[in-house]
Amino acid sequence: MRLATAATLAAALACGAARAGEAIAPPASLVLDGVPPIAADLAAKIEPYTDFRAQRLLSWHPTRREMLVSRRLENTNQIHLVTEPGAKPEPLTDFRDPVNFARYEPAKGGYFVFLRAQGGNEVYRVFREDVATKVVTALSPEGERATEFEFARNGKIAVYATQLVDHANPQRKAVTSIHLLDPARPKTDRVAARLEGGGWAAFHFSEDNKRLVFLEYVSATESYLWVMDVATGRRARITPKPKSGTVFYGDARFTRDGRGVVTVSDGDGEFRRLVYLPISAGRPRVLTPRLNHDVEQFDISFDANRIAFVTNESGASVLRLMELASFKELPRPSMLQGVIRGLEWRRHSHEVAFSMSSAKSAGDVFSYDIDANQLTRWTNGNSPKVNTSAFAEPRLVKWKSFDGLEVSGFLYAPPSRFTGRRPVIVNIHGGPEAQARPDFIGRNNYFVDELGVAMIYPNVRGSEGFGKTWLALDDGRKREDSVKDIGALLDWIAAQPELDASRVMIIGGSYGGYMTLACAVHYADRIAGAVDVVGISSFVTFLEHTESYRRDLRRVEYGDERDPLMRDFLESISPLNHADKITKPLLVASGRNDPRVPYTEGEQIVANLKARGTTVWYIVAKDEGHGYAKKPNADFLFYAMAAFARETLLK
Repeated sequence: MRLATAATLAAALACGAARAGEAIAPPASLVLDGVPPIAADLAAKIEPYTDFRAQRLLSWHPTRREMLVSRRLENTNQIHLVTEPGAKPEPLTDFRDPVNFARYEPAKGGYFVFLRAQGGNEVYRVFREDVATKVVTALSPEGERATEFEFARNGKIAVYATQLVDHANPQRKAVTSIHLLDPARPKTDRVAARLEGGGWAAFHFSEDNKRLVFLEYVSATESYLWVMDVATGRRARITPKPKSGTVFYGDARFTRDGRGVVTVSDGDGEFRRLVYLPISAGRPRVLTPRLNHDVEQFDISFDANRIAFVTNESGASVLRLMELASFKELPRPSMLQGVIRGLEWRRHSHEVAFSMSSAKSAGDVFSYDIDANQLTRWTNGNSPKVNTSAFAEPRLVKWKSFDGLEVSGFLYAPPSRFTGRRPVIVNIHGGPEAQARPDFIGRNNYFVDELGVAMIYPNVRGSEGFGKTWLALDDGRKREDSVKDIGALLDWIAAQPELDASRVMIIGGSYGGYMTLACAVHYADRIAGAVDVVGISSFVTFLEHTESYRRDLRRVEYGDERDPLMRDFLESISPLNHADKITKPLLVASGRNDPRVPYTEGEQIVANLKARGTTVWYIVAKDEGHGYAKKPNADFLFYAMAAFARETLLK
């Protein structure tokens, strides 16, 4: 069979067709095992669904009405400059690996700082790029993983955090170093503190630049706030440990006078609310007591005297405004419905910017001027080759689980031209504390639009957005209760006249990959196949080999494998130890440089299944980590998923 190179395929696409019988050659970085040739005509049909360029806000310029955004250049996301609404984004970086973080120097904008890793290893390094000369200078130490970067308002001092990565000694205890420096003078870098653990994050300066407030993250339900003196490094925790249970605190910002911070907390109930917290004396004040929804993010503008914040309401985002002086909520701006990520006020203005996506939009940057009551769209990330306005809008569906709890998810139904009972793909999110939302599903629109497959994105117990009790319902020994939620979903599918319960495929990434493998174990007689992307096959080997800066955080969620009784339990629920029950075809994808879920998690389940004669397709990307960030790799993985679905689900 003739193999079509990328150039051959591009030429075929330009002509509108690919010759029958041709197969595409995978990128050189991919190693395939058991994957049959992928037909070029299949890739040609999918190609329009791969060309979206989602755009995300990174940073306003401090003195001009222009911004930095993240956008795919060729194969990876890079930093672009957008000089005005609707202007063509101008690329400012062009690296083999993606760049998804950047901040302008906040006084004059003479340079910006960005983070970049290599090959998906997540060992990020801090760099400075001077706007006038394009010269790039490394700021953080080589070999240390930079995780945070934040400027003080005057731009003369900044903070970042690093952790030593030691692949030869994965059991090393994690230590986080807090660095302070003037990015214009890299030699000023000094370590202000060394803190045990890998959960230190969200650093912000006070207005006088003398203190830092930051977060100690213990788990999805437990965290604390600290304040540190910049000059001396002396620090103190400002949120006490509760007498019972746990409390979550999120990102915090100092008020102008420095006497308190505004943060997000669930200390007064189920949901994460906006809270004012005095630093030295006084009781916390809940600023959004009537909102029974999580406050996901906020930003403060002393120029506009406003707090902009976003609530998560049944998965959709709602932008809200609050007067800073009185903490009085103001009328909500009229907005399009979607999912908002990123929120930043422009300096010396009354304008706030954010990124927003929806079922019909891959993701664009918008701004809202509170004086003019005007919403402005800055970018267009949709593919010109497909009509996204025809994409399916998700429908919220609910079902009862084994214990009577109501579980929900989003159903993307195929167009009405597809008649009869439709096959179903269940796509399970990772985290586990992530959340499926009424969002853009990218390449997966091909399944819905072209193959007539219904897609369901469930929010099993342990998902965010439903209160802290729900968030903890899958912790430790309750792990497989979330798997049973999928069993109940299979029952619900069987009761729907438009869905075909005999043709169901499970897909999941990361923790969703574990869920996929667990479903392949428990529901082998009820599914047609499963796709595991960078998923956990054994909790014990995962916890022993995930990077040290993550290990203790994951032990809180899954259990401590060093405890003999917990180890026995984790072994008892790990799909690797029940591989004999996996009888339906499986597609597994791994990243060779994955620091979170090592590629060996995929390798060991594949080896076990191959030895048993079970059909398994295996893809390893030598230049990727926790997920495929490079477009050629991601495209080929999806081509393989589509071919796998045709072979297992649609026959």
